Amino acid sequence: MNPFYLPFWYFEAKFLKRKKPLQTVLFITNKCNLSCTHCSVYDHTSPVMKGYGQIEEELRYSYNLGSRFVDFEGGEPTLWRDGSRTLNDLIDLAHKTGFFSTTVTTNAQEPFAGLKADSVWVSMDGIHEYHEAVRGKGTFEKLVANAAGSKHKALSANMVIDSNNFVNVADTLEFVKNSGFFKSIAFNFYTPAFGNAEDPLSLNWNDRGSILDFLIAEKRKGAPIMNSVSGLKRMKNLDFEKVCWMCNYILPDGTRLPECVGKSAGICNHCGFCMAGEMRSVIDFRPDTLLAGLKLRV
Repeated sequence: MNPFYLPFWYFEAKFLKRKKPLQTVLFITNKCNLSCTHCSVYDHTSPVMKGYGQIEEELRYSYNLGSRFVDFEGGEPTLWRDGSRTLNDLIDLAHKTGFFSTTVTTNAQEPFAGLKADSVWVSMDGIHEYHEAVRGKGTFEKLVANAAGSKHKALSANMVIDSNNFVNVADTLEFVKNSGFFKSIAFNFYTPAFGNAEDPLSLNWNDRGSILDFLIAEKRKGAPIMNSVSGLKRMKNLDFEKVCWMCNYILPDGTRLPECVGKSAGICNHCGFCMAGEMRSVIDFRPDTLLAGLKLRV
């Protein structure tokens, strides 16, 4: 890793106003083994499984834009295959291309021991019946078994908070604390597709504010919450200039977006992607966010 890259990137972004992504979200397939209630990505009819060569070109494209961190997403990325090649081959390829670190987001329905990613994020939308209301019966038990069995050194959970599971946030955080295998948990809010504020899964702003206050208080007490206090504060009212160009996206169909898909979908006013607050806090040089980001990525 080039120790000068990140300071130089920040100088260009902050003072020269150059919009170079630092992170890439790369969807390698929309094939999935679940049908989650909040998901708009999976395709059980004619799923896409990108070829190794296409992903190699997409990694090179993102690297040349300036990105140095890549998140492999799905669908379910652990299902990815191209002949004898598996997800570990893509992780090796990303490092060979020059990316500083790799992350995989998984629903943990398949064993992933031996996964080479620098960090692994497990999608866990509450515990027990709350998780299974989103992802299906039996999925929580399987998630716990595969997460514990992975023995990955940088394993975290990722919870999307909606109108059904928000009452389970405290218990989910406590579960992560005591799990023995999760290092931390990131929190996001359900973001309604196409900005439909009446979507029944959307959390009302009062409850959202209460949850954010709770998470901020817990973070300050040392809870293993991946989000920074500065980032969480910004998600309370969304009244900040978005800098979501810090992350570029490449979708399952190969579409390349210079920033979050939410912008083109017109949902920024209902945004629940807490990375938006984190990215703003990075540009604002908030020390707690910078330290959290370096701990996570480097």
